[in-house]
Amino acid sequence: MSWTEIVIEIARDHAEALSDALMEVGALSVSVEDADEGTDAERPLFGEPGMEPKEAAWEHSRVVALTEQDADQAAIVAAAAEQIKLAAVPRFTLRKVEEQDWVRLTQSQFAPIHIGKNIWVVPSWHEAPDPDALILELDPGLAFGTGSHPTTRLCMEWLEAHPAPGKTVLDYGCGSGILAMVAKKLGAAQVAGVDIDPQAIESARDNGVRNQCDVEYFLPDTFAQSAYANQRFDVVVANILSSPLKLMAPMLSGRVADGGALILSGVLARQAEEVAAAYAPFIKLGVWAEQDGWVALHGRLGSDTVPPARDA
Repeated sequence: MSWTEIVIEIARDHAEALSDALMEVGALSVSVEDADEGTDAERPLFGEPGMEPKEAAWEHSRVVALTEQDADQAAIVAAAAEQIKLAAVPRFTLRKVEEQDWVRLTQSQFAPIHIGKNIWVVPSWHEAPDPDALILELDPGLAFGTGSHPTTRLCMEWLEAHPAPGKTVLDYGCGSGILAMVAKKLGAAQVAGVDIDPQAIESARDNGVRNQCDVEYFLPDTFAQSAYANQRFDVVVANILSSPLKLMAPMLSGRVADGGALILSGVLARQAEEVAAAYAPFIKLGVWAEQDGWVALHGRLGSDTVPPARDA
């Protein structure tokens, strides 16, 4: 079966309403894109928590509606325009969408990822390139963290370079659970993960079972009421974003055991100094490594010196 896409370029003020109207009058699905994508006028839509724009579309938006091939696309556009009381029916173009094996197409876009010296993140439909490596079977999903983003890679590489056999590890903002699983596979005795997203916790637990990793995952409230309520950890890793990391400085620092390590990522290179300053009253942090404009900060509780960066 084939489908047809209706492509409409429209101002931001009407993009969201038009999208809703198109769904109501017969579109199978609707997405909104930046019509300036790939040009000098392209602009990011989302920022850090607390800094998101109020509008749910771009200044110059492109609305793409999927319809059945034999649908009356002109009538769909006209009905949607009338529903939201546009002064005129917007101009549109049509794109044919051929039938494909969408599952196979999607899977082909995700290959095994090699991280650090000996870590492979492998989708379930692939064979592990090196069966003797540290293998994480992880499919792309709704929870953040498949190893493709520089911040995740930096944390994984730090954990590989500083294994903690027999030690305790806390992964705060665990997403898919990937960092917690790396720590466990590298020999950590006790690993816990925390995330504010219930869907992430569910995903992390499923990934833990799949990878035979004994890790406990919690929402913050249940973590505070668990056996870990007052525990301090030998390693605390948090891959979030700079704004929440700064706010959580007292809490995260307080979770680090004497002589233990704190690793932070989700920090742009230009934000490193201000994040380190937020933690300075508790732990001296330095940049361990940088990748594609992102950095990982690290430090040890009780040390009076800023730790060195990774050797080039």
